[in-house]
Amino acid sequence: MRAIPGLRKVRDFHASPSEDLASLMDGMGRGGGFMAKSLFDVSETFTAMCDRESCTKFLSFPAAIMATGARGILVDLVREGMVDVVVTTCGTLDHDISRTLADYYEGDFAMDDVRLKRSGYHRLGNVLVPLQSYGPLIEKRMQSILSRLYEGGVRSVTSEELCAEIGRDLGSKSSLLYWAQKKGVPVFVPGLTDGAVGSQLWLFSESHRDFKLDLIGDEKRLSDITAESKETGALVLGGGISKHHVIWWNLFKGGLDWACYVTTASEFDGSLSGAQIREAVSWGKVKEKAKQASLYAEVTMVLPFIASYAMTRRKKSPN
Repeated sequence: MRAIPGLRKVRDFHASPSEDLASLMDGMGRGGGFMAKSLFDVSETFTAMCDRESCTKFLSFPAAIMATGARGILVDLVREGMVDVVVTTCGTLDHDISRTLADYYEGDFAMDDVRLKRSGYHRLGNVLVPLQSYGPLIEKRMQSILSRLYEGGVRSVTSEELCAEIGRDLGSKSSLLYWAQKKGVPVFVPGLTDGAVGSQLWLFSESHRDFKLDLIGDEKRLSDITAESKETGALVLGGGISKHHVIWWNLFKGGLDWACYVTTASEFDGSLSGAQIREAVSWGKVKEKAKQASLYAEVTMVLPFIASYAMTRRKKSPN
């Protein structure tokens, strides 16, 4: 690997209560136009959802956010008891391991990708991921975790169980998976094989043929969680499989009672990522009278404001 000089490390940033920011956003709610009003609406709806003791709060997001400093905001939401269930993609595990143990760097969308590849970097948008901080590092850590589980008699594992084990193994307060297992927040990854951690599960199974993934076990847990919840709400960041898994399982309890969407996707290609809340109502995934709000914005830009507003305005004491 040929290091590129002058690169700055990606560092997590965090949300905190701020009366000044909350007052500004209250003003946006009263007089703001366009997406400023929508930012307030999502923040206010999420805050009200956080205050509902009877509401099971889901958080869904795609993995790319974890490669950025906004990982710190996701950690805040879990650590402060503002979400009860996380549904995400395999890359969340990849990036949580990699960024806990190594560094990513600030880059640019317009960098020379041929040069980056030859220098030993992957580019994720404007974030640079050193090759040695990703594949080889994840392989070493995951093979150690899986070997330990296997030697302890484990022959089948759900994504929920694996995420908790990774969190315990990392043992770092910078890690999302660490805080999730510490706070008892289950993390589900329905597309568990779609990433570096998933590749390591396959590799391990090649030499341990009796080792299996129990994805049906995850579905049973999600079914139980939704069925046993008096109310459910969701902060849905982006789209994809994590978004759909949240709204799909809530269909079986009559739909979400609270729904907050943040997306940049358009609905006009028929994609799930761009599908609006009203479309989910037609499927019964969101209740007709659900409290709802949508925001068209890039997540890492607006999530700090949503989280800080909720921390400031919520009535419920943090865990």
